[in-house]
Amino acid sequence: MQAGKGEPTIAIVDDDPHVRETLSALMVESGFGVVTCADIPSFHALGDPPPVDLVVIDLRLSGESGLTLAIHIRERYEIPIVMLTGVGNEIDRIIGLETSADDYLIKPFNPRELVARIRAVLRRYGHSSAKPATNGQAIAFGAKKLDLESRRLLDGENEEIPLTNAEYRLLEFFAKNPERVITRPELLEELGSDMERYVDRTIDVLILRLRRKIEPVPSKPVHLQTRRTRGYVFQLSPS
Repeated sequence: MQAGKGEPTIAIVDDDPHVRETLSALMVESGFGVVTCADIPSFHALGDPPPVDLVVIDLRLSGESGLTLAIHIRERYEIPIVMLTGVGNEIDRIIGLETSADDYLIKPFNPRELVARIRAVLRRYGHSSAKPATNGQAIAFGAKKLDLESRRLLDGENEEIPLTNAEYRLLEFFAKNPERVITRPELLEELGSDMERYVDRTIDVLILRLRRKIEPVPSKPVHLQTRRTRGYVFQLSPS
């Protein structure tokens, strides 16, 4: 299946035919070209080098390991890798990242999040065609804007301010719930399984990182404000 001119091509390596079909349709719908592979030999059959711009690999392939393929790709090609791992399986996550995979996602996942992660990785590799247009699904605060479609934080010059996944999720939750006190337990619940092994202190760290990226003066926040003993309030417009 061919992509439109200039669009990146994504390889999907998964032994589940339903997953391959679903992800293939998602890639086409998102403007990518796509090839699907049921196993590692099918990927190798694509050619040397394979004519793809990014590979999505299920770490737990039937009868073989996606880790083997990831190592092969990393040793030979400059092709980015996004790993899919099992539900809450910390060992899978660690193994996936130790292959130098560029990102990972835990099943089940939001399809739009997978597309956003793929676009972000491709942009890091210089694929400008992976940069989505802002389509109005955005929340503005101060001189910045949170693009909900592409999951990006943009400054006043429309340049991206890099966020980790946890930082983005926290900022999106704040931006969608402005002008009300949000407690720490509510924030931890919103961040979900990614935070299960963390303690309350993690929220402090994420808040500090966000303030450094969104506040004119991080030590004097005008958007992400603390309400002592109660939680935090997000102000879209400085009061």
